[in-house]
Amino acid sequence: MATVQPNDRIVTLDIVRGVAVMGILAMNIVAFAMPFQAYMNPAAYGSESAADYASWAFNFVFIDGKMRGLFSFLFGASMLLVIERAEASGRSPAGVHYRRMIWLLVFGLLHFYFVWFGDILAGYAQVGMIAYLFRRLEPKTLVGIGIGLVVVQTLLFSLFAFGAFFLQAAASEPGAPADVLRQWQGLNSEMGVPSPQALATKMTMFLGAYGPIAAHRLGDWYEPFTTLFFFGWETLAYFLFGMALLKTGFFRGTWEPARYRRLVLIGYGIGIPVYGALAYVLLSDGFSLPTLLACAMAATVPFRPLMVIATASLIILLTRRGGRLVERIAAAGRAAFTNYLGTSIVMTTLFYGYGVGLYGSLTRIQLWLVVVAMWAVMLLWSKPWLDRFSYGPFEWLWRSLARGRIEPISRRPAAADVPAEA
Repeated sequence: MATVQPNDRIVTLDIVRGVAVMGILAMNIVAFAMPFQAYMNPAAYGSESAADYASWAFNFVFIDGKMRGLFSFLFGASMLLVIERAEASGRSPAGVHYRRMIWLLVFGLLHFYFVWFGDILAGYAQVGMIAYLFRRLEPKTLVGIGIGLVVVQTLLFSLFAFGAFFLQAAASEPGAPADVLRQWQGLNSEMGVPSPQALATKMTMFLGAYGPIAAHRLGDWYEPFTTLFFFGWETLAYFLFGMALLKTGFFRGTWEPARYRRLVLIGYGIGIPVYGALAYVLLSDGFSLPTLLACAMAATVPFRPLMVIATASLIILLTRRGGRLVERIAAAGRAAFTNYLGTSIVMTTLFYGYGVGLYGSLTRIQLWLVVVAMWAVMLLWSKPWLDRFSYGPFEWLWRSLARGRIEPISRRPAAADVPAEA
């Protein structure tokens, strides 16, 4: 299978992006269907059997953070590709890039406030504005800066985990002050296991009408901007890693198979045992909040890039021969922006009270039925649509807004494809 089509579209990017956008749902489904605390902590909600905990363990080792990381790597690579092609065509690369990021921020804010609180687009837009400054650096320099940012993210999460250990210890002391007890109970309810009252309030809201849900998110209007400090270091690192991998030819699929296999062995050889050990510690500990923050947040950060690169390498190796399924995955990747936003619309309608109202009613293992069904939808619609049209619906809208004119969407045989802007 050619990794680059005659119109210069990089098929490898599309394939890996297609797997990433599908994989993101496998973890996000918990945040769509259950109280947010269940996203990291299976003991918080939705786990009733060994199969549910096994589902959590599989997601923890292979999916959680890896698909988001993969999507972030690809965003950095695609961003650089758009910048380079703008330069090659004589357009202002800064103008092209920042118009795209400003409109992506608008999409992200609308997504957060009016569809789903788990938006990543607003953060991508903000970090993307910074990442532009690194576009001309050599791959080794990009990787070096990225590693430094990963270290910063690790230290930040470690401090957060240490604070939780300290607060728990202080709250456990005989005669602990009332304000310390309140702080510990509040933190544990917010990020650990929600209190019965907090759980009842959340269930009532998400199983209710659309208005109160949107009002709640609008009340947290600042959240898409504050997350930049807490998570932006890692996101910027991943953008830089993606830019470096594009420059080296990794994402063009031009490396020898042996090089990809080596990365699979190194990444998984280190990452899987580490993640497996962390999962064992969490299960043995019973998912207490300080241990959860230390193991699931802080300790995973240094090893996640290895898992992401290994996963990308494995995808490239497994899809080199092409085939009908691979073509459909690539089409899902070309329409990743639409598939991402469309998934949020479908899932919130399925789970929230203003739709079908399944919120809180399915266990983790049962949610896989929903995930697989949505994957089928992505694979079924994307290719027929792109056989007829040049872009996915939201890709076309983003492109038109960024260019300040209505772009033609119908496919023309002579028209050159451009990198998917998602």
